[in-house]
Amino acid sequence: MVGEKHVSTAVRLHMNRFMTPRFGYLVGFLVCAGLLGFGLYLQYLEQQEPCPLCILQRVVFIALMAVFLIAALHGPGKIGGIIYGGVLFVAASVGAAIATRHVWLQHLPKDQVPECGPGLEYMLRKFPLSRALDKILAGSGECAEAGWTFLGLTIAGWSLVWFVLLGIFAVFLALLGMRRTAER
Repeated sequence: MVGEKHVSTAVRLHMNRFMTPRFGYLVGFLVCAGLLGFGLYLQYLEQQEPCPLCILQRVVFIALMAVFLIAALHGPGKIGGIIYGGVLFVAASVGAAIATRHVWLQHLPKDQVPECGPGLEYMLRKFPLSRALDKILAGSGECAEAGWTFLGLTIAGWSLVWFVLLGIFAVFLALLGMRRTAER
């Protein structure tokens, strides 16, 4: 029993030194950069053209990446960690909502798939932003195409998984920052 407590304490101390909020924010940044890099690989080398919902998801990954980087550089305290965690969680939730809509469109029966609409660039040029976003979120036929899959999930499905994981990770980092501040 005493030996187990010693090992548990040693592991916890090692993890405390290794997993700091600043390191976690850097990991979040690198994950987002990797996901965006893989998206660009699929687009330019595998000719998987992103639909408007894919592009919106990329924008959210870019926003997450930027916040993770700023937080890593800043190295916030307790209050800053809570703020960064909240911003990251909200952004990841927005991304998850967009990805959920995208996955739903991909699972519609063929006769219920919306018709293809104008491209993203056209919608952003011709419509006010709120109307363009309404049209994008409504989806189109190109958003319902599955394209690339891995382990049974489409790109949108994997985006949803990553948004959920990044949202959970953001909460974990906020809690870790609060605990580390309390231990000092």
